[in-house]
Amino acid sequence: MQDTLNAILAKAQPELAALKTRADFEAAKARYVGPHGEFTALMKQMGTVPKDQRPAMGKLVNEAKAQLSAQLDATLERIAAAEIAAQLGPAVDPTLPSPDVGPGTTHPLTLVREEMCRILRKAGFTVADGPEVETEYYCFDALNTPPDHPARAEQDTFYFPETARFANVAKKIPGEKYLLRTHTSSVQIRTMLKGEPPIRIVSPGRVYRRDTSDATHSANFHQLECLYVDKNVTVRDLKALLDYIFASLLGKDTKTRFRPHYFGYTEPSFEVDLSAKHLPKVKKEWIEIGGCGMVDPSVFEAVGYDANVWSGYAFGMGLERLAMLVYGIDDIRYFYQNDVRFLKQFA
Repeated sequence: MQDTLNAILAKAQPELAALKTRADFEAAKARYVGPHGEFTALMKQMGTVPKDQRPAMGKLVNEAKAQLSAQLDATLERIAAAEIAAQLGPAVDPTLPSPDVGPGTTHPLTLVREEMCRILRKAGFTVADGPEVETEYYCFDALNTPPDHPARAEQDTFYFPETARFANVAKKIPGEKYLLRTHTSSVQIRTMLKGEPPIRIVSPGRVYRRDTSDATHSANFHQLECLYVDKNVTVRDLKALLDYIFASLLGKDTKTRFRPHYFGYTEPSFEVDLSAKHLPKVKKEWIEIGGCGMVDPSVFEAVGYDANVWSGYAFGMGLERLAMLVYGIDDIRYFYQNDVRFLKQFA
């Protein structure tokens, strides 16, 4: 039986080494270890071996089986690697120039963000930034959002585990949680805590909410928010700035209107509607574009401002929504798919 085992192994080695396809491998495997294979048939003969010789013979069979299994595994691994290599094609040399003609393009969201910041700089605003990882104080407490508010529930906000630590984001209140900011209003709080008015800032940035992804919603998107704090600031000032912004961005035929609404950090608060039927794919007379209002005195109290001296307004809107209006895009998911055909349109 020893000679037979050696003969099987000697025959299998060159045969397996010559296999090229998975189908050929399966056929060869069946010839050796299948129900009617050579090695299987040999193992069935163990019953005819005298009892005193079975231990030694069993050891030989197991050793031969281990060798054959190793050859089969190596063959399958080689064939699988060859299949993957064939799918990938020839190796790419990263030092070669790009096959695409012309330079890269700026992302449409970046284009709209930079244009909005340019418009607001002309009105005296400066760009302010803040961390995307925030604490409950800056994102909720200082913005007059009570602990039982739905926006603070885990089904709406991405919280980090209580054991998480971030060296660059200090907690203001002991025991508060870290989270991914749900709006860039936290930048307004951080700015007001740094100094006294007057303050005039725009804070564009990425924000996160537990939204189901569809044509108009995403769990991660971009906002642009503005804050103006000074003496004798009124709703008229707020309306005038929004009219100026949208006329500059979307054309002089664009109109805005306010509808009463509720936000915890502004009072009075309004939804901002936009009328811009001259834009592509705008089929309604009025569409909602953002929220705004006069800064609530409780927010001033949280940052140490005297509400009897200072007043201000704040407003915010989604950059994706603006970009969809500007460029006639009807699905927010296009912004994140990195499809070169889509991006090249903005060269």
